[in-house]
Amino acid sequence: MLRAVGSLLRLGRGLTVRCGPGAPLEATRWPAPALPPRGLPCYSSGGAPSNSGPQGHGEIHRVPTQRRPSQFDKKILLWTGCFKSMEEIPPRIPPEMIDTARNKARVKACYIMIGLTIIACFAVIVSAKRAVERHESLTSWNLAKKAKWREEAALAAQAKAK
Repeated sequence: MLRAVGSLLRLGRGLTVRCGPGAPLEATRWPAPALPPRGLPCYSSGGAPSNSGPQGHGEIHRVPTQRRPSQFDKKILLWTGCFKSMEEIPPRIPPEMIDTARNKARVKACYIMIGLTIIACFAVIVSAKRAVERHESLTSWNLAKKAKWREEAALAAQAKAK
């Protein structure tokens, strides 16, 4: 999980990467030192810009740029139109593409649920109008049901009395 806070990049499991103005990235473990002032540049894959010179061994902490999609991710990528078929999906995909596809799928699912809710509302309206034409209501159903229960209770009491 990546979270950029100011010029501090947190790379899950307690590892933070931090950079200052023109300085290479520094990797530290929790607890992280105080945050540097906001507005300073931070580069996640190589310290400072490429014209700053070579970096020492162990000072570069690259953020993983690609990941292997699961079968569910592949279905989402197909459904959102990122790829035309399963064979076109490469073995490794940038996480931003998967996140974008998931967000599009989430929005599509919400639109589908909104549409189904509207259809259900119209179905309830139509069935209620038909019930009114038949002079049916919840109150009449409830009264009829209670009258039936009273008759059954009376018959059961007569059967016990015999």
